[in-house]
Parts: sequence; structure tokens; C-alpha cells
Amino acid sequence: MKLSPRLAAVAGAAAAGLIAAGTAAAVQAAPSHTPSPNAAQARTLAANSASKMVAGRPAYLHASADDAFVQQEVISSEGTQYVPYERTYKGLPVVGGDFVLATDAAGNLKYASVAQQRSIGNLAITPMLTSTAAAQTARAQLKTVSAVEGTKLVVYTLDAQPTLAWETTVQGTDADGPSRLTVDVDASTGAVLRTQEHVMHGTGTGAWNGPSPLTLNTTLSGSTYSMKDPTITNLSCQDAANNTTFSKSTDVWGNGTATNKETGCVDALFAAQTEHKMLAQWLGRNGANGSGGAWPIRVGLNDQNAYYDGTQVQIGKNTAGQWIGSLDVVAHEIGHGIDDKTPGGISGSGTQEFVADTFGAATEWFANEPAPYDTPDFLVGEMVNLVGKGPIRNMYNPSALGDPNCYSSSIPSTEVHKAAGPGNHWFYLLAMGSNPTNGQPTSPTCNSSSVTGLGVQTAIKIMYNAMLLKTTGSSYLKYRTWTLQAAKNLFPTSCTEFNTVKAAWDAVSVPAQSGDPTCSGSTTPPPTTTPPTGSCSGQLLANPGFESGNVNWSASSGVITSSTGQAAHSGSWKAWLDGYGSTHTDTLSQSVTIPAGCRATLSFWLHIDSAETTTTSAYDKLTVKAGSTTLATYSNLNKASGYTQKSFDISSLAGTTATISFTGVEDVMLQTSFVIDDAAVTLS
Repeated sequence: MKLSPRLAAVAGAAAAGLIAAGTAAAVQAAPSHTPSPNAAQARTLAANSASKMVAGRPAYLHASADDAFVQQEVISSEGTQYVPYERTYKGLPVVGGDFVLATDAAGNLKYASVAQQRSIGNLAITPMLTSTAAAQTARAQLKTVSAVEGTKLVVYTLDAQPTLAWETTVQGTDADGPSRLTVDVDASTGAVLRTQEHVMHGTGTGAWNGPSPLTLNTTLSGSTYSMKDPTITNLSCQDAANNTTFSKSTDVWGNGTATNKETGCVDALFAAQTEHKMLAQWLGRNGANGSGGAWPIRVGLNDQNAYYDGTQVQIGKNTAGQWIGSLDVVAHEIGHGIDDKTPGGISGSGTQEFVADTFGAATEWFANEPAPYDTPDFLVGEMVNLVGKGPIRNMYNPSALGDPNCYSSSIPSTEVHKAAGPGNHWFYLLAMGSNPTNGQPTSPTCNSSSVTGLGVQTAIKIMYNAMLLKTTGSSYLKYRTWTLQAAKNLFPTSCTEFNTVKAAWDAVSVPAQSGDPTCSGSTTPPPTTTPPTGSCSGQLLANPGFESGNVNWSASSGVITSSTGQAAHSGSWKAWLDGYGSTHTDTLSQSVTIPAGCRATLSFWLHIDSAETTTTSAYDKLTVKAGSTTLATYSNLNKASGYTQKSFDISSLAGTTATISFTGVEDVMLQTSFVIDDAAVTLS
């Protein structure tokens, strides 16, 4: 028998960290008589529209009462405006609270990418651990420490449970060499929640570019020339021994000897300036950092390596002492910077190296150097012979060099360079296909499928636009969803590109996700601007308030009830899931057919009470789904006095029959009751 409820307070906590078309508003095309806004106007419209949407605190943001949102600079790409946001809670930065709203040029929402998976609720912000103790824990993560940049209090939400944490950034060395590491430490227990390495260790290709002479953009001051770009902020090439920019009285640089630092700087600066052109001409990006700038490049690292650390690019040498500042080594390292300076920061869960490799490959193909220079290919390290063993990575067949071709659940915990294998393989298939006809090698697929490529320029456009949807919760699984959405944003009237992205992910065994978008291939405007094929008014659910008893719904025994143990929102009947105080699962569902072209909203009134007293642990949960998409998850942490109405846009299901379902799961003790009443699927 169900236990009598206790009353408490509720706050919505939608669970889907990635909002697909069913939760984000559908694309709304501007009326044909309205002039298309220019780029600046489109960014302004997007910023203003996003501000209004965020002010409404839609469910997919999982906002609690103490959340505040800070809009970042709008990024434009191929007609889509990407509006990034950072989140604070009671004035503290929220690690994992970021999100991106993508709009069309008129400011209409196309997609929302949200890192945070649940509401923070009511979290105390007084730490039990001192900042000094947290900093000491951070220092212990490195082999040696040269500096502590600072420690600040944050709210950490990348795991299931929001946690107060101290965040410290330390500099020094780890087992791989130089390190600049950000460490999040639980402010109650002292446990390390996350580490984020800012030094992105790379590998090189050739140390020589051509044909000679290479054209460099340098700066003349008085009678002195320097290897400093006159138009790209902060881009210069320096001697790593003293961080001094190479300069002299003539504008002729290098001697062609790869062991000479000045020659190494010729290659490195040329590579950086070439990538800058690629970013502008192929992607419409204003510099590597997005605002016309880059980072100083320093040649002279005494290591078989190169790296980016957020402030510089360091270029090392091969085992023969030759500096490795070629096209794809420099473009790879600057690619880490692009990753760092797009929403969500440096990609995680084993994706960061493949992301950087795509920019190395794209820059090589953009430059299109002839033999014997750094010709376009998909090998990493093929010219320099970095450690005497030939190429470092192979993008068309990673397994040829011992890296995995195919994704598996172990990839996120694999060493980051090896973890690049599936992503590099995906990019090659997207760009070249499995059986290219342009002289590039064939590429095996993990599912024995055949993929036809789209070309390097289209592939890097899709990759870059996916990065503009990136959040701090990045992973291979989310990159699958983001690249599919990017293809839709870039090619709204075609499914060819979308289907190729999907086929390439399938071919490297990255599985389909519930948040993946779909593509209809229609060349007509979206449903919001066309006459619907069915009636777009009325309410679809049968017996929505349960007053007819246990009919029309599929439900566990005892769920649909007129028991006085819980009050109905209206009438006498309601759906009461769980409340037993022991291990138990209850379900409630009904299928509806949503006419094509209609907008549809799922709403219901929800009351949660619980005997649980914890303010931090979600022991009992209610999951709400529309079809295969999880719309929200609520728990004992959301207990409340009285009912609260919940509402979700499910317009993406138009033209389909979908099941609306509620699943309540209770653990071994202390009851939680999830009571639902007056549900509706309303058309408009």
C-alpha cells in the first residue's frame, strides 16, 4: 500500500543535456518580403532573441532560482548565428553550466546545445575545505610545480550531482613534459572531480614548406624587420630560448637548413599565416581566436614535440635536431587554440587530438603544396620522421600505426593521441569516402559499408560548425549529434551532407544517440511557415485528467487512482507513480499521432513529495519521454508543496505517432511519490 505523502518544494530538472529539434524551437524562415539582414544585423537579432529566450528560462536550460546567465560574443557561420552563454549560481561560475543557442539570421531558434543535465536546486556555497588545502591537492597532480595561478570557488555540474568545488590552475611538468593543469576539487570532501590539461601536446610533419621563396607577412619598424604579423594580433615567431621575436635589417629569412631556428620560424610563421587564410576563406572565421588574433610561436623546444598551452605554441625538433614547424604541426597546435576559443573550450573525452588533426589536414589541403614539400594527405608526421619511425598518425587507416579505427566505450579513457583514431577515420571518410577516386587511399570501414566523401572544405565546415555547438560536456557521442545538426544548419535544403555525416559515424562505430536530429530533405520552407496537412488545433490525449479511470492509458497496476492519499490537481482521479518506500518501478504511457506541419506542446501538472531528507542525492526518479527523446528527469530533490505545471515543445514529432511515457523508479527505502494530472498534447 502506498504511504501517505509529505509535502515539500519542487524545481524542474530536465535531464537531456543535448536539446534536439523536439525541445528547441523549429526554424522559422523570415517572410519573403523582408530583406535579409546583413551579418552585423543578424548577430544583433540573434543576441536580442537569445536574451529574450533565456529570460523566459525555458525548461531545457534546467535553471534554478539562483542561476544567472552571461551572453558571450555571437559567432556567425554560413547563415547560422551561434550565441554562447556562461552560467553563474549565487554569483559563482558554474563549470558545465554553459550552453549555445543557434538561430537563423532572423533570430529564430534552430537548436539548443546544453551541457548541464539537471537543475542545481538549492546548493549551499560555504566550503568545508579551505582554498589552501584544495590548492595543495591540485599541486599534487603534477610531478613538479612552478606556479599556482590562483584558486576560486565554483559550482561543478559535469557529473550527475551539482557540487561546490575549488578550481585551481597550476603550472609545471607531468610525465609527458610541460603542463598547465586546471583541477576541480570537491569543496566538502577534497576529492578531485576533474582535471583539464591546457598544454595540448602535438606531433609534427615536415619542417619544410614550399616552393621557395615563401611569402611572409612581417613588420617593419624604422629600419628593422621582425617576424611579427602586421595584421594578426599577437602572431609572431620567436626564439624559445628567450621569447624574443626574430628581427634584423633585411626582410629575407632563413637559410634552408632545418636545424636553424630562423628557418624553423619561416616554416612556422608561414604555416600559421596559411591557416589564418584557410579559416577566413573556407570558414569565415576571424582568426584562430575568433577576434582577429592568434598566439606567439616559439621555436626551440628541446623535445620531440610541439604544444599549445593557451598562451603560446611551442615548436620542438625531431631526433635529427630539425625544427618541426610545418603546415600540419603548426595548424594542429593552432587547431587546439581554435578548440579552446570556441564554445565549451578544449574538447574532452578523447576527442581533442582528432579535433586538432582535422585543422592540420584542412590547412595542408588549403595550401596544396607540390612535391617534394608538404603535399596534401592524411598522414601526420610523414615527412619529418619525428622519432625515426615514420608517420605518427594515419587518418585513413589508424590501425596501420596501432591506433583504433573504430569507436568503443573504452575510447574516452584511452591515451588522447590513440583516442584520436576513430575521429580521424570519421573525418577522412567524410572528406574522401571509403573508395576515393582522386588518388587518395581506400579506407576500411567498421561495418563494411561504403561512404562517398564530400571533400575537405565541406568536411571542415561541418566540423567547425559542430564546434560552435560545443559545450563543456563534449564527447564522441555528442560530436556525432553536433555534426549532424551542423550539416542541417549548413545545408538546410539537402540531406546528402547530413546522410554522409551519419554514414561516416556509423562506419567508425559511433552509435546513434537519442538527441540526433533527422533530415527530411525537403526543399520547401519548414512547417512553421507552410499550411499544415492536418488540423492544428485541439488536444490529442484521451482521458487527459484520468477522470474516466484506467482507460486509454497503459499503466502499472494502481497508478491511475482516485485514492485520497494524494490530492488530484482537479477532479478526483490522477496518476500516482511510486510512493511505496521500497524498490519499485511504475509506468504510464499513451500514444498520440501529431499531424504533419503542426506545432505540439506536451504539458502536465506534477506534484512530488518524498520522505527522503537528502538535499544532494537523487535516489528516486521520474523520467518523461516523447518517443525516444528524454524530455525531463525529476527526483526526490524536486519535492514540493502542491502542483507545478510542466511544458515541453514536441513539434519535432509532427507527422509521426509517438508514445508519451512516464517512468518512476524508487529505491529500497523512504518513499517518493510522483503524481501527474491534467496532461495534454496541444496543437497550434
